[in-house]
Amino acid sequence: MAQYLNKYFASVFNEANEDLRDNGKLTNGTEDKEVDITISEVKAKLEQLNGSKSGGPDGLHPRILKELAHELASPLANIFNKSLNSGVVPFDWRIANIVPIFKKGKKSDPGNYRPVSLTSVVCKILEKILKEKVVRDIEANGNWDKLQHGFTKGRSCQTNLISFFEKVTDFLDKGNAVDLIYLDFSKAFDTVPHGKLLVKLEKIGINMKVERWISNWLKGRLQWVILKGELSGWRKVTSGVPQGSVLGQILFNLFIADLGTKSGSVLIKFEDDTKLGAIANSEKDRDIIQEDLDDLVNWSDSNRMKFNSEKCKVMHLGINNKNFSYKLGTHQLEVTEEEKDLGVLVDHR
Repeated sequence: MAQYLNKYFASVFNEANEDLRDNGKLTNGTEDKEVDITISEVKAKLEQLNGSKSGGPDGLHPRILKELAHELASPLANIFNKSLNSGVVPFDWRIANIVPIFKKGKKSDPGNYRPVSLTSVVCKILEKILKEKVVRDIEANGNWDKLQHGFTKGRSCQTNLISFFEKVTDFLDKGNAVDLIYLDFSKAFDTVPHGKLLVKLEKIGINMKVERWISNWLKGRLQWVILKGELSGWRKVTSGVPQGSVLGQILFNLFIADLGTKSGSVLIKFEDDTKLGAIANSEKDRDIIQEDLDDLVNWSDSNRMKFNSEKCKVMHLGINNKNFSYKLGTHQLEVTEEEKDLGVLVDHR
């Protein structure tokens, strides 16, 4: 079962046909400054560890790291600084124990399991420190994705729903017909192409040494599935950001930040869950929505991250709605009267 699941998880990866630069000169990032991680930073992160969580493939349990925070902070800070400023990531930090988490549907279908990575706890401490530095760089450059509500400070499922449906209900209150389109990516976190991700990080302008470290962290990754005490063989990880890592969440957000920026409809995101809504009174309104969908398909093609067409739906709202049809590429969207939207049931009324 472990072998079978790992074979499936690896089958969804994009091929690694892009060059990951380890030490090339990057043109659009911030200066190639030395990054200094202090002993106090490391000690604080060690003390915050949850001692009941699982360890990673290196066998270093978080409880040991937490209880020895005072003794380990100095040598770890030294290791972190050497790794970061040289751009070299230890092999132990690039392997993962994959725990398959069942979602729903048939238990015999490997597509109904989410691969969660258990990685080195020591590396996660460095990831937490780097995440804070990346966030500071993005804030300084003003490059936050204003449409994204997932893994974003001060935003949540609630802010996503309130922001979106405040506009939708306002359209309806004024007597308009409104069409909502729910979009679903296929294996979004696992198919992020590493090369394209790094190009986007350059444009955003994060510290060059941090970007070079991320490039090495993504390169040469391996995973195996652990299930009921049994291990599968190793599989190469050629795309995606590890689900279960600290940096994976923010890297995914940065990768899809340019999704929907040209949209004329109300578009909003929560991680990879994307939806758009717009007035649909006339054929002209319908054409605007279709143009937005075409732009999203073009983005998915150029970024090698595909929509799961079967799960993408349209919902028609309003008494005088003409029930226009829409296409996602060559696939005609199915009409739905009820969708579960971030845990809340939304229906055509």
